[in-house]
Amino acid sequence: MITSAPAPSHSAAASDTRPIGMFDSGIGGLTVARAVAQRLPHERIVYFGDTAHLPYGDKSAAAIQAYSVKICDLLLRQHCKLIMIACNSASAAAYELVREYVGSKARVLNVIDPIVAHLGRTYPGRHVGLIGTKQTVNSNVYKKKVDDLDAGVDLQSLATPLLVPMIEEGFFKNSISDDIIGTYLSNAALADIEALVLACTHYPLIKEQIARYYAGRVDVLDASDVVAADAEAYLAAHGLLAPAAVAPPLHHFYVSDFTRSFEESTRLFFGQEVHLEHYPLWE
Repeated sequence: MITSAPAPSHSAAASDTRPIGMFDSGIGGLTVARAVAQRLPHERIVYFGDTAHLPYGDKSAAAIQAYSVKICDLLLRQHCKLIMIACNSASAAAYELVREYVGSKARVLNVIDPIVAHLGRTYPGRHVGLIGTKQTVNSNVYKKKVDDLDAGVDLQSLATPLLVPMIEEGFFKNSISDDIIGTYLSNAALADIEALVLACTHYPLIKEQIARYYAGRVDVLDASDVVAADAEAYLAAHGLLAPAAVAPPLHHFYVSDFTRSFEESTRLFFGQEVHLEHYPLWE
């Protein structure tokens, strides 16, 4: 069931009961939403999937920034205490602008900085691999941030462009996808690594297959889990954790352009049925 509705305008609630806002160009960020929901089961999530403009990876930085600001307007009207950019492309292109735009109204997190900080703490002086889309790998954003830590982390990145369409089509957990994953992971660029960063929000869905390939020889790092832990630490440190409640929170999911495939994929990525509400960014 799809409804087209304006952004709700609720009166501000107590600070610890305000929702966590999250956005992505589409469905991939739902893996981050799922990780947050599992780690923080009392927190209410307001998620925006900008399906009208996906994928962000082939958009200019200026376009991604414009979309991000419009989405943040909606999330701020929902009185979100925390805004999570659940998208690698938007994290790279719009994080600084969004943080400045949001100001003191909410804390802004992205999916890149928490995993970079985790690498600096956990893998100093060690070899680490990273797989992601062509756009993420070619932007070199992870490499630059890891090098800035000056922790001696040797980060080797590999673009794995077949994985996203494979996952979106639900074509995984079988022998053919095992072969595709194995072909990528056996690339010389990832030789002798001790950990592998899954630098795409789609990839948690194939984490088990990747871990099985390495058979315990390599730590497989799901960025969504690290981001969720970072969000929990921030909320706890600032007294913003939602109180325990008897009933589970009612999450809210917006899309800028409804498609049947998005509705079907939400169950795959979030792990449960969701109600999608159509909210065009420009109307």
